[in-house]
Order: sequence, then structure tokens, then C-alpha cells
Amino acid sequence: MAALMLLVLPLIAGAQDSTAGPYARAVATWMSLIATPGRERAATERIMTASRVWDRDQNGNLIRRRGDGSPRRVIACGIDETGYAVSAITDDGYLRVHWNGNGKHPALWDQYHEGQRVIIMTQGASARPRNIPGVFAVRSNHLWRRRVADNEPTSIENLWIDIGARSRAEAERMGVDVLDPVVRDWPEWTFADYVAGPAAGNRAACAAVAAVASAPERPGTGETIFIISTQKSFNWTGLTAALARLGKVDALVIADAELGAGHATPTDIRAPWTTLRGLDIGKISAIGIPARYPGTLVETLREKDIDALHRELAEAAGIGRMAVVPVPVIHGWVAPATQLTRDSLSRYADVLGKLTDIYAPSGHEAPMRTAIRAAMPAWARDSAVVDTAGNLTVAVGPNRDTMVVIAHMDEIGFTITGIAHDGTVSLRQRGTFFPFLWEGQPALLHRDGDQIPSRDGVMGCGAARGGPLRGVFLTRDSATQREPAEVTAWFGMDSAQLVAAGAHVGSPLTSFKCSTRMGDVRLTARSTDDRAGVTSLLLTMEDIDPSKLDHRVIFAFSVREEIGLEGAKALTQELGPSVHRVHAVDTFVSSDSPLESRRFAYAPLGLGAAMRALDNSSVTPPEEVDRVVKIAKASGIPLQHGVTNGGNDGSELARFGAIDVALSWPLRYSHSPAEVIDLRDLRSLTRIVTAVVKAPTKPPTR
Repeated sequence: MAALMLLVLPLIAGAQDSTAGPYARAVATWMSLIATPGRERAATERIMTASRVWDRDQNGNLIRRRGDGSPRRVIACGIDETGYAVSAITDDGYLRVHWNGNGKHPALWDQYHEGQRVIIMTQGASARPRNIPGVFAVRSNHLWRRRVADNEPTSIENLWIDIGARSRAEAERMGVDVLDPVVRDWPEWTFADYVAGPAAGNRAACAAVAAVASAPERPGTGETIFIISTQKSFNWTGLTAALARLGKVDALVIADAELGAGHATPTDIRAPWTTLRGLDIGKISAIGIPARYPGTLVETLREKDIDALHRELAEAAGIGRMAVVPVPVIHGWVAPATQLTRDSLSRYADVLGKLTDIYAPSGHEAPMRTAIRAAMPAWARDSAVVDTAGNLTVAVGPNRDTMVVIAHMDEIGFTITGIAHDGTVSLRQRGTFFPFLWEGQPALLHRDGDQIPSRDGVMGCGAARGGPLRGVFLTRDSATQREPAEVTAWFGMDSAQLVAAGAHVGSPLTSFKCSTRMGDVRLTARSTDDRAGVTSLLLTMEDIDPSKLDHRVIFAFSVREEIGLEGAKALTQELGPSVHRVHAVDTFVSSDSPLESRRFAYAPLGLGAAMRALDNSSVTPPEEVDRVVKIAKASGIPLQHGVTNGGNDGSELARFGAIDVALSWPLRYSHSPAEVIDLRDLRSLTRIVTAVVKAPTKPPTR
């Protein structure tokens, strides 16, 4: 394991793009607050810690009173945002959800969450909330090939949350209960001079209210009362209650994206809800902030507009249109204890987590190749070879009865096909997946030389400075079908700026990712396909003594598998008919999900590794299935076998006479940001790969 720890690099401090301004960076931290209606306390506690000027009233509102006399002003915002609440826990440990709050969302709001990471904030037996990671389930791309798929946009009826629980009882032991809030796990996302995230306009409004409330007061300008209110999503219940207790108010300014309707200065409005009309309030005005893609997960604000909002609220508060210091808050996500405790599966989680956090779309595998070589034991690193196609191979053992064990380094993604004048980039898929999963999500444009440091081993998401260009995948204004006609992205620059920054036709794009453990035995990450296979090969290298092998073993890490097994094709041309047996180590896409038919591909998570005995590219002879089953039984290794979809690298070597015996692990939600693996299956996969490598061999019977 010592060599594997070379994957651990220092985590660069800061979670935001260094090019963004101070107001955008501060607002990004506010978007990490979990504040669904009725559950705002955790968020307001963080605000009170960041700015120690607040009192909390009986409705949970934060109140700051300053000055006295006339005029009497109220500057207010609403901290909560409509979200999801757990509505049921199924017998097999999945969560169902319902909406919490009456706010408006675009038609694709539910679809923006399908196949994505979420946080469930649960109280449990503790007095303090605990944040549980989960994913919204999505159909596996592989299992829907050649099948008619429902192309209706996702609705709440399609949403199932996987938290790594295997039963209702286990979910309850994790602390999850009906009514717990559910929100999208969103990284602090700034790019160029923009910030993007769910409800960005309203979080910017509350950030501005907090900053002005903390600014030096100006004597003799009357009384100003600042309110960060709760339950905005239920007709502004918290604010109305606070105003009713205040009595006469000369002017009320509400900072809110919907009420302000994008107006950059306070604009007079009529009382926007009925109860307000019965209170003694003089002039009512609202202010918003101009936003791109409003109402989506990538609602985007510009630095100068956030600055202007702060200044406008300062003037409305009677201290003049002055610059105020922005107020950041402490990040809202706290890793659950299961992520921090070392256990028998940590060895597998550590390696897999670090590998999945590396970005290496098809054709751009260099970062993975570097990480794999660094993680090899010394004997393998010294003999590793890179061929002309980019495959990384290590050959060991006497030159007879050659066996190839192969896993692929690449992942799905996009490449740029065109750059419009405004900087919007057109994209082409690299690999097969559902394009809608990227729509309205964070985007990363990878340039030559970009570096993304690995994490320090503590689970939790953060994006480092100095890496790829950040941006957003754009969204449709409306939709009648699930899939977009095309996927595009924008990085806050026009075409000239983007090209000057290093982008060009052919540049690869991905989306932000960060692995995390779920529950006691599960892990979720994008590109588990095929970083789990790579992990098993690296750990096998650690577990064998090369001098004791009685046959040739070639460990191969291939390129461009996702776009047609191209690396394996090149390797086949090099090795020809010399290979007797090949073990392609790749995903067994499982129908172990409530969204799938169990007609085929049913290999439950947690029951062990799987032999991919039949897929779309190869079939394993019965005697070879029996051989591996006997090896597994002799060593007490849990092993399943079955039928699934997809192709594997070994099928190319089979064309030259090798017997393809694909070894796999069950995976949910293939080719999505929400892929889920059971770490016990990765352990058994590593054990069976090690066992077949060590086993005395002879050429398969023809």
C-alpha cells in the first residue's frame, strides 16, 4: 500500500476560482447553506457565526436593529428555498421525496436532480443535524441500448434516492426520517467573474442584507431593522410575523429575485401577499439582481451586479450608496462519521476514491496514466511501458501461457466542436450516455497542463484553484422531452477570450465530480467505470510475488475504451495470437435498481464480484466459467455470474484466439454522475483477480 499513497497530494486551500471577485466568492458560500422551509436553523446558525450582529426571534428569523427615530425602515430577504423532503422510506432502503414549499421552478427542475448527488439533512437522535450523502437514481445507459425508453421529462414520480442503505431499518439507523430536507450537493462554483448555483439571486440578496447589517452605522438617519426571514416559501410567513410585531414601518425593502423581477434598484410594488396589506407599512419596494438561467441549478450572477446590489441595499438602509465588505459563511456540508472512520474497506475506498477524482476523458488519459504509474509497486513501475496508442502495460513472469489482465483508463465526456462568438461551445459526446444528465450542471474545460490536486483522504467535495476552466452546461428554456437536441457550455468569456485562455476545437469537457462513501459499505462517484477495474489491478500488483508466477502476466491499462475499444485494438495488433487467456476487468452493469427491469443483468450489490459471462461483445465458454468458479470457491471468494450489456476490451484479443473471461463488479446507474458500487464487491473483485493471476495455468482447451 505504500506506493498507492503516492496518489495523495496536498489539497490546495480554497474551493473557488481565483479569478472571481470577492462578492461572487462570498455568495458562493451562501449557496452551500441548507435552508429548506421549516429547517432553516442550521443555516441561520452559520450566518450568526459569520456575522455576530444577529438575534433570533421565535419564528427563527434573524433580526438586527440599528439606530432609532424616524424614518423606520426594514431591509429583508428570505433565506429558505423550496426543495425536497423525504416522504417515504422503502423496504429496500430507498427514499422517496415530495416538494417542500410553494416556490416556482422550471419544468426541468426534477430532471436537473436525476442522476446527481444530494445531501439529506437529518436530525436523528442528535441535537445537531447530520448531513448524509446520497444520489438520485437514474437508469443505466447500458441497459437501455436497443430498448424503447420513456422520453418524457423526469417528474417527481421518477425520483428515488439511494443513500447506500440496504433496508428500511438500515436507513433509519443512519438517522434518516420522513420530513428530512433533501438538496442538491452543489460545489461552491465561481468562474470568470460569475457565480452559479441554485437560487443564486436570493442567496446573493441575503448575503447583501447580512453585509449591510454588519457595516458601520451612520448616526442620525433613523432606525433600520434588518431581517433574514424564514418560511419565505410559504407566503413569507416568517417575515410577516416579524413585521406584525414591529408595528408601524415607514418603508419596507424586500431583496428577492422573484419580487424584484430583475430590477437592479428598489422598485415600488403593491403588497405582494394578503396578510401584508393589513399591517401598518408605508412604501413597499423590491429589488432583485440580473441573472442568467434564472430558476435553474446554474442560475448565474455577475460580480459587478452583486456589488451593485450591496450598494443599493446600503443606500436603502440609510448609510449611503457605499461599498460594504462581503460576508462569507462557513461551508454547510459536514462529512458523516462513516466517511472519516477507518475500517476494513478503507483500503479500497481510498484508492478508488482518488482514482475516480481524476479527470481523463477518452483520448485524454495522460493524468490517469501518470497516477497509475505512481501507484504501482516499485517492481511494476520500473518495467511499465507506454505503447504508441497510449496504453500502459507491465509484463511479468516467464514467457509462456500468456495471460492479459486489462482495465481501461478513460471515462465519458465531451469534446468541443465549435466556439460561437459569445463563447458558447458546441459539444460532441465521447462515449455513450444520457446527455440530459449534464444539462444545467457545472462544466470543466480541460486544457493541456491543467492540474487538479488530489484530496487529502478526507471525504468531501471541493474544487481546487489553478485547474481547468470552469463554466456551466447550458439549459433549455422549456422542454417537452427528456433529451436536449444538443448540449452546450459557457465559461463567462467570449470566443476571443476563450481561445486566449487555451480552449480550442477538440478540447475535452467534463463536469465537476468528487467521490464519497455512502453508508457503511457503498461508494458513489462518476467514472467508477472503470476506475474500480484499475483499482483491482493495482491492488493485485501489491498482493502478488512476481517471482512465484509460472506464466506470463501482462497488466494492461487501456485508452479510448469508451469510444470503441481503440486501445485494446492497438494492443491486439501488438500481441497477436500470443495471448492464451484474457481477463477484461470492467463493469457488470446491474439491474439492481427500482428503475430497471430484472429480466437480465441482475447482480445484486454486496453479493460479490461478477463474471460477465455474456455481453454484447463476447461470451465465455462454460468450462472457463467453471474454472473461475472453482478458483473462487477454493479461496472463499464471493462470485456471481450473468448476462449484461456493453462491450469489453478482451473481445478484441479474442479475435486472435484468446479466451475472454471478463471479471466485473455490479454497478448501479452506469455512465452517470451517480454511479454506485459496494466496496465489498471491489474487495472480492481484487481477490478473484489476484487468485486467477496466481493460479497455475495452461492454455485453454480449444
